Amino acid sequence: MEQTVLIKGGAVVTMDAAETVVTGDVLVCGGRVESVGDHSSATADVTIDARGCAVLPGFVQTHVHLCQTLFRGAADDLPLLDWLKHRVWPMEAAHDAASLRASARLGVAEMIRGGTTCALTMETVSHTEEVFRVVEESGFRATVGKCMMDKGEEVPRGLREETEDSIRESLALLEKWHGRAGGRVRYCFAPRFAVSCTRGLLERVAQLARERGVMIHTHASENRSEIELVERETGLRNVAYLDALGVSGPHVLLAHCVHLDDDEVRLLASKGTHVAHCPSSNMKLGSGVAPVTELLAGSVSVSLGADGAPCNNRLDMFTEMRTAALLQKVSRGADALPAPRVLRMATRDGARAMGLEGEVGSLEAGKRADVTVVELGRLHTTPLPDVVSTLVYAAEAGDVRDVLIDGRVVLRDGGLQTLDEREVVAEAARQYELLAARSGV
Repeated sequence: MEQTVLIKGGAVVTMDAAETVVTGDVLVCGGRVESVGDHSSATADVTIDARGCAVLPGFVQTHVHLCQTLFRGAADDLPLLDWLKHRVWPMEAAHDAASLRASARLGVAEMIRGGTTCALTMETVSHTEEVFRVVEESGFRATVGKCMMDKGEEVPRGLREETEDSIRESLALLEKWHGRAGGRVRYCFAPRFAVSCTRGLLERVAQLARERGVMIHTHASENRSEIELVERETGLRNVAYLDALGVSGPHVLLAHCVHLDDDEVRLLASKGTHVAHCPSSNMKLGSGVAPVTELLAGSVSVSLGADGAPCNNRLDMFTEMRTAALLQKVSRGADALPAPRVLRMATRDGARAMGLEGEVGSLEAGKRADVTVVELGRLHTTPLPDVVSTLVYAAEAGDVRDVLIDGRVVLRDGGLQTLDEREVVAEAARQYELLAARSGV
């Protein structure tokens, strides 16, 4: 029998349709939110005192590379294509099962510690099953895709695939893992980007995703050099090219979309294709500032992700919320992207992009109990005139105190419950040294 959890006395930021904030309790039964309100007489197996805290839905990150967490700090100060060819691709090609497992555990642990309960993640070409195992064992919620790459210049041998092999391996992972752990673990197709995928591969992925009812997760229009390369090869800009091959629609998420023209914005909106905004990554790689204000005004679905550790170097949604808001204000005015809108991007809109809006993204009766409790009685969060403003502009990952996923307590009083933090850190450090030696980076 699943345990009941009572989270008492917090400022409950429900992120429901009305964006209701109430002071009260959240009762969790059977892995789902039973109700939000006054439960002063209720008893539970676990009681969490949330007085002085914000209680909100767990963050949903819609673009992450768990396979890259081990590369943190090893690929700094380079533009995208050089970053890939000279650092990230050689390190990805050097992964073995043990190093990928260590990388995934490090990333999942960091995200849980920072209040993220769900992620859409693209892995490398090989050993993706290790990431699925980590997600299942840790209690995390994720949709995971094996990276697909069947073309491209300067691609290491360990990442270059034959088209049919890439498709066969992807389908095998889908059959084994999609829907595991009561739906907490899911599969997506993850062609890397148009530069590293043949037209045939992208067309097959578009067809298979529709037939199997799963997502497509890819990159698009992140960097001007990438866009010029795609246009030179295909005669079309990135978003239009992907759409022409069937890679568009409500089941498709495009990471970045930094450089778009008006036609591409209209195309994204008309097809219901989702965009993942990764502001820290776009800044660090010098890619530019995505037109988030214009995308939202054009009714395009936009959510948030940290991207990978070597281009951020954090997996922290508080950093992404604050950075997303401030970046838009620099070029679009101080009233652009206000705090409530950013928080919605980090929760409900992320869930919608992953096809999970009916399950997570808000604290409402019947939804899965993915909950983050943030302590607000700190120097940098005091005083507290507005809880949403404080969460977006002032709070930090270190303020997260408790986290539930599927009603299971995975972080309690700042301590991980499903992963041994010391062991995760020690193994990640050990595996990095081995991987660095193999890769030559």
